[in-house]
Amino acid sequence: MSGGEGSLLDHGNCEDQLHSTMIRSQNDMEFVNDFRQILILENLLPPMHDDNLKLLRFLKARKSDIEKAKLMWTNMLQWRRDFGTDSIIKDFNFHERDEVLQNYPQGYHGTDREGRPVYIERLGLMNVDKLLEVTTLDRYVKYHVQEFEKSIAFRFPACSVAAKRHIDRGVTILDVEGVSSRNFTKPVREVILQLQKIDNDYYPETLGEMFVINAGPGFRLLWHILKPFLDPETTSKIHVLGNNYQGKLLEIIDECELPDFLGGRCTCENDGGCLRSDKGPWRTLKEISMEAECLEKTMATLNVTRQLKPATDSN
Repeated sequence: MSGGEGSLLDHGNCEDQLHSTMIRSQNDMEFVNDFRQILILENLLPPMHDDNLKLLRFLKARKSDIEKAKLMWTNMLQWRRDFGTDSIIKDFNFHERDEVLQNYPQGYHGTDREGRPVYIERLGLMNVDKLLEVTTLDRYVKYHVQEFEKSIAFRFPACSVAAKRHIDRGVTILDVEGVSSRNFTKPVREVILQLQKIDNDYYPETLGEMFVINAGPGFRLLWHILKPFLDPETTSKIHVLGNNYQGKLLEIIDECELPDFLGGRCTCENDGGCLRSDKGPWRTLKEISMEAECLEKTMATLNVTRQLKPATDSN
């Protein structure tokens, strides 16, 4: 990581500078300003979502058609209200996470050579029966959304500071070795489509690239079934590879950042394995945020204690 703890504390200012370099096109800026004014007039721009690059992502997702982008934006706001997304990081306790990871290994791990966060899933190791013994599909969807919100709040800003450029897209590695139709019961297929809808409709333009590795005949058949349901822009970023994938992954990810089970040299031995470590520049940022929140709560408690403490006679 370039820069130390102090640079992460100042990540807001750094992000502002990075943002200003991203919208280079005057045309883009005009579209964003026009879009903003429409949203303001219709009371559709809460302060927490008033961000040039976020607005631009929705415009790009609808090919700069402002009316279509507005509909997409409106649906996103309604979904966030209905789902409780704005407070899901604090409110949702996925206490079964360790058991879920045992039956469906997945997690964020490091960055690629461009500084983008890398997310890894070992879909072929998913044990559906045991997974449903420790959680429900609805709770798993909430966990997925919570992790996405953590990426927006912690991972992308921290990666931007570390890379000294704006990062708002990630890389996904999907290991499908051993995947067959038995892995995809009807409820599982429905959840996968639900997650795809959430990612595409409410977090547009956040996928940089996806590498599907160990894709055998079983997965390729499923891919032909699922592909028509995905946005063409999304499928253009997906690379389906066989079992000779290591060279391609090492082109974009340093071997020190790539887990050993994917051909790299990282083991995260002290963190219980790579997919449990949440390794990345965001760990420092998250710890600082948690410390700040803890301090805020402590100070609030002290203030209440002082107010409740009976006055003593100083004489």
